[in-house]
Formats: sequence, C-alpha cells, structure tokens
Amino acid sequence: MTRFTTLARRGSLASLALLAAGAAQAHPGHDSLSLVNGLAHPFAGFDHLLAMVAVGLWSAAALPVGRRVAGPAAFLVMLLLGAALPQFGLRLPGLEAGVALSVMALAGLMLAARSPALRLPVPAGLALVGMAALLHGMAHGAELGAGQSFAGYAVGFMAASALLHGAGLAVGNRLQAGRAWAWRATAGLVGFSGLALLAGRL
Repeated sequence: MTRFTTLARRGSLASLALLAAGAAQAHPGHDSLSLVNGLAHPFAGFDHLLAMVAVGLWSAAALPVGRRVAGPAAFLVMLLLGAALPQFGLRLPGLEAGVALSVMALAGLMLAARSPALRLPVPAGLALVGMAALLHGMAHGAELGAGQSFAGYAVGFMAASALLHGAGLAVGNRLQAGRAWAWRATAGLVGFSGLALLAGRL
C-alpha cells in the first residue's frame, strides 16, 4: 500500500508537471480557452462531479489516515491516461452509460467502506477507482474541442478534479465522525443519482 501510494503520488505530480510544461509552450490564445474549458468540464457534468467527490468520500472512509490521497492520486493518473486515448482514435461505444455506471459503482464502494463484512480490500477498491477514472478520462478527452490544446485542457480538468477530490475528502472526514445513517444517506444519494443518469442514457 505504501509503495502504491508513493507511485500514485509521483505519477500524478509528474503528469501535472508535464502537462503544465506543455501548456506553457502552447499558443496563448488557444491554451487559455482550453484551460478554462478544462476547469469547467468536471463541474458542468453532474456525473463527473459526483464521481470526483465520491472518490474523496470513499478514500476518507476506506484508507488509513495519512494514505487517503492514494484514492484521488490513482484516479488522477488513470483520468489522464483515459483522456489521452481518444487523441489516438480510441473510443468506446456506450461510454456515457459506462460513466453513469461508474458513479453507481463508486456509491457501492462508499456503502461497503463502512461495513466490515462488505468492505473490499484496498487494492481492489483502488482498481475499481482506476477503472472509473479511465471511463471519465475518455469522456473528457472525447469532448476536447477542435483546435484546442490538449495540455491546457488536461491541466484544467485535472486541477478541477483534484479540487473536487479534496472537497470529498473534507466532507468524508466530517461524516466519519457523524452517525452511520448520514453516511448511508450520502452514498444512497450518489447511487440514486448515478441510476437516474443511467436511465437517461439508455
């Protein structure tokens, strides 16, 4: 776990550094627009917003204190990988439905995190988080506008995603000190929202 956390942190930091360097070399006008669009994208899509916050919530409940950034870090690394794939022509059919399903899966992770009988081993939980991130990343990458800088766009959505992860961690830490019903209600709301999104995409 410690090794995975270290690798995930280094991977996400290296990814952000490379993207920032690429963004700095891009055309200023195009890059500014790309950065703004990237920052707005996770907030504009309810499915993306729910997923980012849910990862932070799950990490607060399932991961040891001091290692809780492993969840967001793993998500960010796979998010960037997923966003790069459409740039090489790789697209998945039914991607939007898959993104909605990932929100429901993250809600299930949240519910299981507070139940010793249902809780997944941490590596399995992180693997599921990574799979969800890959789908969300592909959705981000597929929506890159023509003529926009991928580096600027990616810096934007990575930064916005990290902010939402942080919000999820903060709320999750507060919920850990509260009653169990509040946690279940939060997870249920995330899951129901994912179900509603899925129903609208089938």
